Amino acid sequence: MINQSNTLFALGLAQKAGKLASGDYAVKSAIKTGKTRLLLVAADAAENSKKDLYILAELYGVMLVETLSRDQLGQAIGKARRTAVAILDDNFAKMVKKAILPN
Repeated sequence: MINQSNTLFALGLAQKAGKLASGDYAVKSAIKTGKTRLLLVAADAAENSKKDLYILAELYGVMLVETLSRDQLGQAIGKARRTAVAILDDNFAKMVKKAILPN
C-alpha cells in the first residue's frame, strides 16, 4: 500500500535538493541522458503521454511507477500539475520506492 505522505515528502525534498526533473522536456531529457533513477507518472495522465513515457522508460531501462495524480505530483514539488517527474538521485529514488512499493 502506498504511503502517500512519505512519497510527497520525499518528492518535496528531492525538488529542494535539485535532484528531480519535471516538465515534458526535462523529464524526457533526463531519461535519454541516463540521469533518471526512477520515473513517476501520474495515474490520471493522458494515455498518449503515458504511452510515450512507458516506451522511453523501457528503451532506456528506467523503472517507471504510475502513482498519484497530476495535481498531487505538482503540489509535492511546489509547481503546477505534472504528468511525470524523474528522480535523479539513488537515495531519493530509494525513499520513494520504499513509500510506494509493497515490501
